[in-house]
Amino acid sequence: MKNLYSLFLSQAYQDCWDDYNRSLRLRNFPKWDYVILTASNEQQAEGFWKQIEERKDFLPKETTFVAIPDRDGKRVGSGGATLEVLKYLHEQEETFDNLRVLVIHSGGDSKRVPQYSALGKLFSPVPHALPNGRNSTLFDEFMICMSSVPSRIREGMVLLSGDVLLLFNPLQIDYNNVGAAAISFKEHVETGKNHGVYLNGENGNVKCCLQKKSVEVLREVGAVNESDCVDIDTGALIFSTEMMKSLYSLIATEEDYDRHVNEKTRLSLYADFLYPLAEDSTLEAFYQEKPEGEFCQELTEARERVWKVLRPYRMKLLRLAPAKFIHFGTTREILELMSGGVDEYRELGWSRLIGSSIKDSDTAGYNSVLSSRADISKDCYLEVSYVHGEAKVGEHCVLSYIDIHDEVIPDNVVMHGLKQRDGKFIVRIFGVNDNPKENRLFGMDLEQIEKDLDVKLWLDDSHTLWSAALYPEADTIEEAVSATLNLYAIVHGEEQADLSAWKAAPKKSLCSGFNDADPDAIIAWNRRMADLVAMDEIAKAIRNKVPAAKLRKMKSLTKIQKEWLERRIKKADFSEKMRLHYYLGVILDDEDEVQECFRTIQSEVLASTIKNLSYNENARIVTEKHTVKLPLRVNWGGGWSDTPPYCNENGGTVLNVAILLNGQKPVEVTLEKISEKKIVFDSRDMDVHGEFDTIEPLQATGDPFDPFALQKACLLACGIIPKEGSSLEEILDRLGGGFEMHSEVTNVPKGSGLGTSSILSAACVKAVFEFMGIAYTEEDLYAHVLAMEQIMSTGGGWQDQVGGITPGLKYITSMPGIDQKLKVTHVEIPEAAKQELSDRFVLIYTGQRRLARNLLRDVVGRYVGNEPESLFALEEIQKTAALMRFELERGNVDGFASLLDYHWELSKKVDAGSSNTLIEQIFSSIEELIDGKLVCGAGGGGFLQVILKKGVTRQQVEERLNEVFMDSLVGVADCRLVWE
Repeated sequence: MKNLYSLFLSQAYQDCWDDYNRSLRLRNFPKWDYVILTASNEQQAEGFWKQIEERKDFLPKETTFVAIPDRDGKRVGSGGATLEVLKYLHEQEETFDNLRVLVIHSGGDSKRVPQYSALGKLFSPVPHALPNGRNSTLFDEFMICMSSVPSRIREGMVLLSGDVLLLFNPLQIDYNNVGAAAISFKEHVETGKNHGVYLNGENGNVKCCLQKKSVEVLREVGAVNESDCVDIDTGALIFSTEMMKSLYSLIATEEDYDRHVNEKTRLSLYADFLYPLAEDSTLEAFYQEKPEGEFCQELTEARERVWKVLRPYRMKLLRLAPAKFIHFGTTREILELMSGGVDEYRELGWSRLIGSSIKDSDTAGYNSVLSSRADISKDCYLEVSYVHGEAKVGEHCVLSYIDIHDEVIPDNVVMHGLKQRDGKFIVRIFGVNDNPKENRLFGMDLEQIEKDLDVKLWLDDSHTLWSAALYPEADTIEEAVSATLNLYAIVHGEEQADLSAWKAAPKKSLCSGFNDADPDAIIAWNRRMADLVAMDEIAKAIRNKVPAAKLRKMKSLTKIQKEWLERRIKKADFSEKMRLHYYLGVILDDEDEVQECFRTIQSEVLASTIKNLSYNENARIVTEKHTVKLPLRVNWGGGWSDTPPYCNENGGTVLNVAILLNGQKPVEVTLEKISEKKIVFDSRDMDVHGEFDTIEPLQATGDPFDPFALQKACLLACGIIPKEGSSLEEILDRLGGGFEMHSEVTNVPKGSGLGTSSILSAACVKAVFEFMGIAYTEEDLYAHVLAMEQIMSTGGGWQDQVGGITPGLKYITSMPGIDQKLKVTHVEIPEAAKQELSDRFVLIYTGQRRLARNLLRDVVGRYVGNEPESLFALEEIQKTAALMRFELERGNVDGFASLLDYHWELSKKVDAGSSNTLIEQIFSSIEELIDGKLVCGAGGGGFLQVILKKGVTRQQVEERLNEVFMDSLVGVADCRLVWE
């Protein structure tokens, strides 16, 4: 039954939301002519108006919105405020006919919830993210829930109480514009005893209004039904146009206006305007009805006149169900709602976390940030606040509109920040259970505190917390937080308290702080926190590996967000820095930010690499001519795990083997001494030739279009050419002459996937070392080629050069770190397994070059962006490499072939572009001939590798491919595994 109740309200709310959006879009959709908010004074009215302006894009343009303050800033009662509304409407329209008017009485001081005084309780937070993503307030909920009502009434005025949220289906409203109507919901009698209750008459009209009567009295008069529920006074009323005219007659002249709208008479909407409408009311009892202000002769005379104009009308009782009545009355009620009560409204989309970046905590939040490092206790509620990493917050606390850095917040307190119109700040602190209408602070007697401290707290006779001048003014919110915590320490007699500082400071009360509040600052603080929440969400998403693609899009960064980013980048480590740029690139659709991510990766890795390089003053040319030839490699396991930044953060694991193509080592580099004082680069396969007799062009690196980028990087990495300064003539004199560097890759198509470019870099380094008489180890070769890769900004991994430099089958690993240190293990497998692999391994050329696309950007982007499928595949790929080694070491080629197949599926998760129609067609055409398959390198073209089924020959594969692809370039390559 409870679930059906919730579903009914949820659907009713959705219907209201739909009508609300129609009211924004459709000119002819029934809507309010006026929405009028009553305020306690000019300052509060100004704040209301600015809140309305803040959301004007989300309000119907044909509706006039007005905020009307109490006359002369003095409390005239909710009835007096209603008469003010009628006076305004009459001045604007002259008649009430054909008007639909919504009045929200919101002019209270919110004494029991002081953090909402300046903001106005009407604009206090509601734990609900609206369907359009905005954080909701009571006002927003009123506008949505009441958007369907204009279509249910032809004319008239609907009045609401600004601290009660009503959830109901407006289609249940049945009102014929006669007299008045009271909208009532069923609530348990225990709730009803604290509010007004209607007693229903036989004809559907209100028989009598019972204000805050005991359970016994409510039962005695028959107001309680068999389910222990009463018809509660929701504060929602409907007045007909005729009744509006009758009420207006009370103030038609200036003299009448003065008599009825003033601080002394202080007419009440509920006690004075509703009472005469009830069937059982009498004038004698009316005189005794508890007033909003004080009993006085002026009130008695006003009630006599009110009785005369309203007694002819009756009030229909509109009993709506299912419906819900939510009272935002006290701080304790709000804390209880946010600490668990909100779960009751889950079907309506309510939540304890709204617009807040709070993770792994039972803390409730609205437009707030909670640092993951902060120490916060249970049942706390953050409202438009930021709790930083070093803060400690006690139990059952409410923090509203403040920043907490390294402070310790005691248990059971409310702390609320306010900027004043003079630019100063105050932070008000009081107990969660304190009632500011009473004479207590933190449960202690204020008059006793006044005596103990020997100070005067009140400037008038109202000895309540509301009017006690307790809260020091400060220049900043941080200073105000410190000052108010000092007040807490003073009151509680703590040793660190500084009484003299508190006494010396100018102080405000809850009341004066509210009256002097800056409404613009409240709105600005809300915006600031929304900006910071959005940025903290990004930081927490990075930390928690939430994919970048799942975060909501943003159009641009605000000034506050740019400042946050600048501060964050300065203190961020390598991992967070690159991801901040990438995530922002995705969120903002900003390619510059994405590229900044890759520049960060390149620059960080390059900086680490270059710091280990040094100019080699001992190098000398030791031979007239020297040639190095290297084989290629095929990747069997772990490919992509060797690529920055993955390897830098996780380490890498790769299994690969050297191969000959067409019976040759196709990568060749020759260095030859020449008599001229110059350096010559000659790349036969690239058909480029360059001569250099000055050093500056040789030191210019990083240009991807430079045909000699590789050769220059080699000389820098090996320390032959310094990073800056010096002269080429001096260097060549010391070396013993100039030299030519010839490089060539023979009969290997571009984009082969066999590691050609990195192996060429390795051949260059090896040739230079041997030509110059520089002693080295295999590890030295690997490190210098890695340096070359970074100098050239290729962003590639480290497996290729190892595969080419070192013969045989290698298991290569690295530990996490910017500076990658490779551990290369030569894998020994049984001779029979070697022979079986040699027989069953086949290399197939696709005849297709890899597509010209940003391959590395896509793969690295998916990893940096924390795409789950990519993260899983990259981790699993390393495990697969380890399992491949295990199977080969025990001679299980079939097990290895199965793992190769699994690796192929993982590779496609890392990069969907590793396969394409042609590759899939090739594999399909020979499917029954093979046990395992994988692309070479990154895929998308170049070579493929397969493990044949036992008994299948290369010739059979060749014939099948020729049968399917005929005279195309697709075919079996002449390849041999190099074991030694």
